[in-house]
Amino acid sequence: MTATAEANFVFVPFGGVGEIGMNLALYGYGPPRARKWLMVDCGLGFPGADLPGIDVVFPDIAFVEKIARDLVAICITHAHEDHIGALATLWPKLKCKVYATPFAAGLLEVRRLNEPGAPKIDILTVQAGAVLDLEPFTVEYIAVAHSIPEANALAIRTPLGTALHTGDWKIDPEPGVGNRIDEARLRALGDEGVDVLICDSTNILREGDSFSESDVARVLKPLIAEAPGRVLVTTFASNVSRLRAIAEAAQACGRTVVVAGRAMDRVVQVARDCGFLDGLPGFHAPEMLPNLPREKTVVIATGSQGEPRAAMMRASQNDHPSIKLVSGDRVIFSSRTIPGNAREVHRVINNLCNLGVEVITDHDHLVHCSGHPRRGEVRQMYEWVRPKSAVPVHGEAHHLTQHVAFAKSCGVAHVVSARDGHMVQLLPGPPAIIDEVPHGRLLKDGDVVVKEDDGAVRERNKLAFAGVVSIALAVDKKGELVGDPDVVFAGVPKKGKFGEEMGEVIDEALFATFEGLPRARRRDPDSVSTAIERSVRGAVSSVWGKKPIVHVMVVSA
Repeated sequence: MTATAEANFVFVPFGGVGEIGMNLALYGYGPPRARKWLMVDCGLGFPGADLPGIDVVFPDIAFVEKIARDLVAICITHAHEDHIGALATLWPKLKCKVYATPFAAGLLEVRRLNEPGAPKIDILTVQAGAVLDLEPFTVEYIAVAHSIPEANALAIRTPLGTALHTGDWKIDPEPGVGNRIDEARLRALGDEGVDVLICDSTNILREGDSFSESDVARVLKPLIAEAPGRVLVTTFASNVSRLRAIAEAAQACGRTVVVAGRAMDRVVQVARDCGFLDGLPGFHAPEMLPNLPREKTVVIATGSQGEPRAAMMRASQNDHPSIKLVSGDRVIFSSRTIPGNAREVHRVINNLCNLGVEVITDHDHLVHCSGHPRRGEVRQMYEWVRPKSAVPVHGEAHHLTQHVAFAKSCGVAHVVSARDGHMVQLLPGPPAIIDEVPHGRLLKDGDVVVKEDDGAVRERNKLAFAGVVSIALAVDKKGELVGDPDVVFAGVPKKGKFGEEMGEVIDEALFATFEGLPRARRRDPDSVSTAIERSVRGAVSSVWGKKPIVHVMVVSA
């Protein structure tokens, strides 16, 4: 490949750089008006409390849609939802080639079969070591360890130079399932020359090295074997190494494994198809539990983050049709609490304690380890690869800021502090932010995908704060009320601060306002509606201290 005049090599993240999750990035090569583009990952994020009713969050790819005909491919690094979860929704807008490993492709296909109307994506499967010719890019898949099988870094070569996109990774000498990080290939890549390292920042705040999956497996084994009653382990469904470790521990002490949760069922199906659970007996459905001795079962369940309808939450509330927990049983949270989920997780733990169940978390024993590198491992990556420049990614602002300083301490000459939407020129010359492209979030609201500034979501937040009053009334041609107005309110207290009946407060404001309007204005539905809305909102506020949303519908009779 030969570099053309005015060509540059750029990087544009649309998610995952300024937050954790929703990973999607573009790499572009060529003159500014004639670039070809490569997308890496297409993930979703999960909403916070500020987005009530929203199921998941996607990157807004309006910019990508405009350059779709110059998009050569989408390369998926691994199968976590925050890297592939948006593909089914966003791919129909792009319809380009998609490359993924067999495990990631299998999970996408299983999900499609369970979601009516999901698009059929022809995925081209690749293995670690594959080299793709995606002119003007050459993309090499390089094996890394992570908390899911078949994770890969991507070496992205252009006529101007090479970028290494790490994806999610760690250094684990005994990952249990999946590949170890390919140190030899990364060292060789460093010898060839890496111009820019685009590196995971998730655990950059933590010193030392992360624990191994084999460490966790060794701890889980006696915790399962020595439990007097039923054991329930909740973990991330995608962590096949953890599933295997739990199943092997159960097998060693003569316990039968039961799997609960649709996400877990899908992962188990694909993991068996890929050979990751070879040598283990089949798992059972929860319906088998009443027929199995309590002391001879291990349940692996979804819901480690306190999801309201997941198996774990339902079991903690004694609301699961098959999983019944009693005093003497043991529940192991083989997971970490994702920021923002602490309240829900504590609710589950408190429910379990009220049932008399023993609860074990990573505060008690080493029952979980991260799939991301701590500082010691990141330092190792920099020593292997020896990049000329770096762009920290996959982290919130604090992570990214700390990673910038850390990279400089490792001797990297040029480090860019980028955020979602920044266009970073990687080459030629030292990397720098040269532009900002349109970016943002799309919100999945039921079966509808809306922009993040959609009015419905703003209204929902207002409703959550101060409720709603709905009023319907009919007015004849003379400007007189026909019948009685219909008043309904929700999320508003029944009585005011001095005991006033809220219904009476609303009625008094409504009738006083209507009767005070000149007859000509009474015949104007918009004037009536506006006047009553203001009056009722003010009247309710005077006895409550909050202003509800007031909707008034005026019908001409």
